[in-house]
Amino acid sequence: MSTWFRKINWLTLLIPVISVFLGLLCGAVIMLAGGYNPLLAYGSIIQSIFLQPYYGGETIRAMIPLVLSGLAVAFAFRTGLFNIGVEGQLMAGWLASVACAIELDGLPKVILLPLSIIVGGLVGGLWSFLPGLLKARFKVHEVISTIMMNYIALYSTAYIIKNFLYTEGERTPTIPSSASLASNFLATITQGSRLHWGFIVAIIAVVVMWFLLWRTTMGFELRSVGFSPDASRYAGMNVSRNIILSMTISGVFAGLAGAMEGLGTYQYMSIMSSFSGIGFNGIAVALLGMNTPIGVVLSGALFAGLQTGGLTMQSVAGVPTDLIQVVIALIIFFVGSSYAIKWIWLRMSRKGRKS
Repeated sequence: MSTWFRKINWLTLLIPVISVFLGLLCGAVIMLAGGYNPLLAYGSIIQSIFLQPYYGGETIRAMIPLVLSGLAVAFAFRTGLFNIGVEGQLMAGWLASVACAIELDGLPKVILLPLSIIVGGLVGGLWSFLPGLLKARFKVHEVISTIMMNYIALYSTAYIIKNFLYTEGERTPTIPSSASLASNFLATITQGSRLHWGFIVAIIAVVVMWFLLWRTTMGFELRSVGFSPDASRYAGMNVSRNIILSMTISGVFAGLAGAMEGLGTYQYMSIMSSFSGIGFNGIAVALLGMNTPIGVVLSGALFAGLQTGGLTMQSVAGVPTDLIQVVIALIIFFVGSSYAIKWIWLRMSRKGRKS
């Protein structure tokens, strides 16, 4: 136990904490400059999340797709890849899960609900398979291909909805109750929030990522290929196959995030004129969570709490809700500046030892 304790890189673990603190501190300075009370603003967020069941339920509900999107980004990064296409994979999984639920209406819930979730995940994986194939076979950088796939997903889903699943209000029909993750029980105990059973799927996904990467031979190969493709190839590993597999699994997590929105939060999918932003926020969640499963859960909780609890800042403290996006951006900035934070920390530590 003591050996494990000494091996922990405490500075690395402190980077997210320091980044959050600096982001909140800079946000407080901006509030003061604007004539607002930051203590009252941040206090309203904490109070709403922990003392008001509705906002607590909405926070957990917002965590679900954020955590799954964060897992998608983190999984790819852990295997040496940058999946910037989570947004597109999420949209593809969203539409696929809703379409499956609508087209197979009549099946019992015990079959239709898990089938719709699985279809959403598989289509998300399929959407990520192509960038993985291009990377493995033709050395096309996954950042470029996944970004392009985002726009293909945006306009393809809109076309499919408009021509095959269109109903009034520029959206698909509402899914049948037999495919819904919504819960009257959860809504009642959270005073009418949209909290649904999708949080169970998110928990399972967190465990699956941890087990797959750190407790299986396949996970060892995936991480090895990400760390050093040349050494892995020399050791006899199929680098191309592992690249494709990694991107596909990452896309499955993203597709599940979309399925949670389609089967849980909204019960349908609208024609979108722009991106939902959930997939892009997943990049920030993974970054703040240091690309670890538990870190993604914690950072997802923080981002969801800031977004949901931030709605009360305007009514309680008069602070514009857009300012919470500034705070989130500052946190991401400081996480991205981890090298500078480490350098300053080490310099201060050396000066302390010399004195």
